[in-house]
Amino acid sequence: MGRSNDEAAAAIEEYAELFALNGGDAFRVRSYQKAAKSIAGFPEDLRQTDVRTIPGVGEAIAKKVEEFLQRGSFRQLDDLRAVVPEGVRELTKVPSLGPKKALFLFQELGVDSPAALAEAIRGGRLAGLRGFGPKTEENLLKGVEQLEQSGGRVHIGIAMDLAERVIASLPAERIAYAGSLRRMRETIGDVDILAVGPVELMATFASQPYVTEVIARGDRKTSVRTDRGLQVDLRVVPAESWGAALVYFTGSKEHNVHIREIAVKKGWKLSEYGLFDGEDHVIASETEEDIYHALGMQWVPPTLREDGGEVKAALEGRIPRLVELDDLKGDLHTHTNLTDGIASLDDMVAAAAARGYAYYAVTDHAPELFMQRMTLEKALQQRAEIAALQRSYPDMRLLHGTELNIAPDGSVDWPAEVLEGFDICVASVHSHFGQSREEMTRRFIAACENPNVHIIGHPTTRKIGKRPPVDADWDEVFRVAARTGTAMEIDSFPDRADLPSDLVRLARHHGVKFSIDSDSHAIPHLANERFGVGIAQRAWLTTDDVINTWPLDRLLAFLGR
Repeated sequence: MGRSNDEAAAAIEEYAELFALNGGDAFRVRSYQKAAKSIAGFPEDLRQTDVRTIPGVGEAIAKKVEEFLQRGSFRQLDDLRAVVPEGVRELTKVPSLGPKKALFLFQELGVDSPAALAEAIRGGRLAGLRGFGPKTEENLLKGVEQLEQSGGRVHIGIAMDLAERVIASLPAERIAYAGSLRRMRETIGDVDILAVGPVELMATFASQPYVTEVIARGDRKTSVRTDRGLQVDLRVVPAESWGAALVYFTGSKEHNVHIREIAVKKGWKLSEYGLFDGEDHVIASETEEDIYHALGMQWVPPTLREDGGEVKAALEGRIPRLVELDDLKGDLHTHTNLTDGIASLDDMVAAAAARGYAYYAVTDHAPELFMQRMTLEKALQQRAEIAALQRSYPDMRLLHGTELNIAPDGSVDWPAEVLEGFDICVASVHSHFGQSREEMTRRFIAACENPNVHIIGHPTTRKIGKRPPVDADWDEVFRVAARTGTAMEIDSFPDRADLPSDLVRLARHHGVKFSIDSDSHAIPHLANERFGVGIAQRAWLTTDDVINTWPLDRLLAFLGR
């Protein structure tokens, strides 16, 4: 899919944000945000489409998109960029600070950055301002700290997008991303690209449209800043050192130190150019496998290279076969336009079949999320539609499910007799994120103990850079989930990455099973599964741990069908 969709969506999203900052009408702001969502989720390339056919895109928005596709911006966006100070836009990145309040702080106090906001709060300058009580101040300070901690790191979706754009733009003989992106870390600081190719690659790289600034340029390494704010380092390496360079630049530092020590004990040395004996003869360098095998180890998958026991396991031949994307036989948490998705049931099912799935669950929201206007009647109508559709898909079992809301007391939307009619129930927290540790723990335990709940969706509810995780006694929650046979979800949305890998590892220790789901609200989201698989690998999961790698009959037995 052309990147033009994402870029146009981002421009409309930015326009909505600036429009709101400038006191624009809330209803219009929402219609721009909706249109941006539709454009980002539209499966075909915008340049080959009449934009007006996209749901939520009327004439006025279509004109803006067309101008954007021609020149990379549109007049109204330029005008608003000129009147809304950059600092105010920076402020809206602070979690829990909306556009209106950001503008107010700028106009009243001249606060023009997150750092200035923290200073103003600490200096007591917000005291007595309407709408900024002590609790709000405390939340804003927390938000600023969160922003500083992420220190320019972005979620893996943004970094992967950029890395793939860079790789597609360079005519190299071999090219790959390395660093924390290859290890599938949940957040990424900068992107490392390795290539084999002529020295001219550097000039080609520096002149790409995504480059906003060349930081340093040489024959071996060029560093640039990009339009996503991220730094990308391109290194050209000799073909014969490819494996050694890949090991070296993939990291982690701690993993590399550990395997270098093994080489040193043998009287060898390991560098980005290869593994050499005492006489400086090459023992191995061309492939990663050669290097690990020469050191007497199994090849270590990049996702495990964090010095978390993988070196010892590789020396003893104990690294398991980790779950891979091709192992997924289906997706157990997806939405359609019956609630907040933007694609129809037919289109989502067709896209799932195109991925070769053996089963696919549709889990639209239940009624408690009132803005979804869901009713039992609508759910039953959808069930009938799914039964009719099933005839067209003899090789893919369609499961009718629902995503329930876990209320503050742990109860869910529908009574047991309604829930028993669904093939699968995912239950998630969507509100009251600030409950105490005890209350939140009780809330999750009640959901796990509900015999009709199969999976706890995006358990920590975090959104990277926007919303911190909820506080719960995870040891206790996982103990109960293992006992009740309730799976924990790994939500593959890159800004959720939820459960995160450290909690997946903890849950696995308690004997919990997992479901790697896309939580798709549009067709392109189905492809996010690879991020969930990365999280699962970082936690050492095998197919035995992941219910949606199981054959249909084993899955149905787990669901009690």
